[in-house]
Amino acid sequence: MEIRIAGIEKESITDGTGIRYTIFTQGCLHNCLGCHNKDTHDFNAGRSITIEEILTDLRENPLLDGITLSGGDPFFQCSACIKLIKAVKKEFEHFNIWAYTGFKYEEILKVKEMTKMLHLIDVLVDGRFELNNRTLESKFIGSTNQRLIDVQKSLENNKVIEKKLWNNKHIGGI
Repeated sequence: MEIRIAGIEKESITDGTGIRYTIFTQGCLHNCLGCHNKDTHDFNAGRSITIEEILTDLRENPLLDGITLSGGDPFFQCSACIKLIKAVKKEFEHFNIWAYTGFKYEEILKVKEMTKMLHLIDVLVDGRFELNNRTLESKFIGSTNQRLIDVQKSLENNKVIEKKLWNNKHIGGI
C-alpha cells in the first residue's frame, strides 16, 4: 500500500509532544487563506511512498514518541492512512498518533471512512487555519478556532474533550 506525500520530517518537535515522525500528506481542498503548506494542496504533486518504507524509517530511530499526520490533509487519504496507522500501532505500541485536519471533529463523525481513521488517532488538531485568528501563543495550533482534541476521551464521552490550557498555551502530553 502506498501513501501520497509532500514530504517527511523525521524528527519534529513542533508537530506534537515529544520527538515525532511527521508525514505531510499530499492533497487538500480546504484552501485556507494564509496556509503555510500550499504546495501540499495538489493531489497529483508530491510522491508516493510505501508503508513499509515508512516503517523502515521508524525502526531506525529508537527516540521517537509517535507519528504525526499533517498535510495537505490526511483525511483525504483515509484508506492509506488507516493502513499506515494500524501497521505503526502493531509494531510500535508505545507510539501515539497525532493528526492535523481542516475538518471539524463533528464533520469527521459524519463520514464512515473518516470515522474509522479517527478511532485510531490519539490527538486531533481540527479546523481550518483562519488567518484573521492566527496565533503564535499556543503550541500545536495555528489559529484560535482550532482545537487540540483528546480523541479517545472524546469518543468515550461522546463529546469533544479538548486538551487543557494553561496561560493560553498547550502544555504537556496527552
